[in-house]
Formats: sequence, C-alpha cells, structure tokens
Amino acid sequence: MDLEFDIVDLPEDDHVAEGEQAPGFTRPLVNEEYWEDVPLAELLEQPPVVLVFHPMDGSFPATYVWNEIDDREWHEAATVVGVSIATPYAHKRLIEEEALADYRLYSDPGNDVAREYGVVHDLDGMAGIEEPRPAVFVLDGDGVVDYAWVAGEWPEFPPYDEVEDALASL
Repeated sequence: MDLEFDIVDLPEDDHVAEGEQAPGFTRPLVNEEYWEDVPLAELLEQPPVVLVFHPMDGSFPATYVWNEIDDREWHEAATVVGVSIATPYAHKRLIEEEALADYRLYSDPGNDVAREYGVVHDLDGMAGIEEPRPAVFVLDGDGVVDYAWVAGEWPEFPPYDEVEDALASL
C-alpha cells in the first residue's frame, strides 16, 4: 500500500505512568450544545475517566480515533473525554459532524495539559507549533493512572482492545 505520509518514530517521552497521580486541570469542556470550564476533579466523581489525547480536530487521526471509540461505545463503561489543542468551536464542529453526542472534548489551545502529562508532539517543519501525541490514560476516582498508552510513532492509534481490558478490570 502506498501511504501518502511517512511513519515517523517519535522521541522518547516522560509521560505520566501507571500508578502515578494524574495532573489536575481545568479547561473548557465542549459538548454538542455548549462549553464551560470544568475541572478534571469533577469528572473523577464518576470513575473511571478515560482521557484521550488526540491531534487537532479535522485531522484523519483524530476523526479515526473518535469514530472507533464511538463504535466501541466506551461511554457505557467510563466517562470518556478528549484533550487537544483545537478550539471549542472546532470541537463542537467535530462532535456534530461525527455524531459524537456521548463524548465531550477539552479545549487546550496552549497544549499545557499535554505538557503536564508528558505527551507533547512538535509538528515537523512548523517552528513553535505542537499538539498532543496520541495517548490514552484511564484514571480511577482518586485520579491515579490505572492504564497508560502513549504513541511511539506518527501516526499510531491506541490499542483499543487493551484499553477495553483495562476498563473491564476496574
């Protein structure tokens, strides 16, 4: 198969690991109707919480990841939220266009949350432009990471079955 892009190995990362406390944050959380600042701690009241770091909305990896998560209906087993640099307007559009009404997306245009979690991806050829690398963290009600996966190459997609096994073991 002739891919229209190159597979790129990503540099080593220093991401939040299983057993560690996940960094807390407050950002605009977007649903199909509106957005408001919501602290992660509020979501932890209904564990488990799955944080899905994804590239900017509109990119094929982001669309593919969210369609797969939606097809697998992760929202029935956990509180599932996305995190990316996309604006609330772009998130709202993604939710509407991909019929993702069961999911909410954190808007983090400064990529600060990705930095806290150690999942920053510097975009090739664009000085000063970064986004989160694909990553999934499953958090318990205390905000402890029960499962962590971070992409080691670009593009790479989450091991969906592993995430589901992690959710089933909680």
